[in-house]
Amino acid sequence: MQGLEISLYDIDFTRYGRTDVHRLKEINRIIFSEDRIINQYHHPDILVYLATYNEVPVGFKIGYGRRSKVYYSAKGGVLPAFRKKGIARKLLHLMMFDAYQLKYKLFSYDTFPNKHKGMLILGLNEGFKVTDAKWNELYQDYQIHLELDLNERFDKQ
Repeated sequence: MQGLEISLYDIDFTRYGRTDVHRLKEINRIIFSEDRIINQYHHPDILVYLATYNEVPVGFKIGYGRRSKVYYSAKGGVLPAFRKKGIARKLLHLMMFDAYQLKYKLFSYDTFPNKHKGMLILGLNEGFKVTDAKWNELYQDYQIHLELDLNERFDKQ
């Protein structure tokens, strides 16, 4: 699939809920080489997004409410052959808008820049602010926490 000539218009984006987390199992295993999608499923407002190309999963995002005003994007990824086509950005935009519609005020996520530098760059380009950075022993990388004020983002539009 290297050099695949597709555009964002060729990708279908679907939002699911808590009961559809199983839809992420295979793509999560391919991208992250692990079965764990998120640690716990008791969080409020779990949202699951799946990007597909010809009905084949090519990207995903999962998030949930952390506190009454903070929505957390827990995990997401795009298959290597489909990166740099705007899929991660579109998934991020969909989740941020839905979190805003659910009345969350802040949107946040963590990333590991030496492992996934694209997510740090995407966040900074989208107006996120770095609010914390610390060394993570488990991942042997810096864990960067980013936040965005959803009201600032969407009330301007």
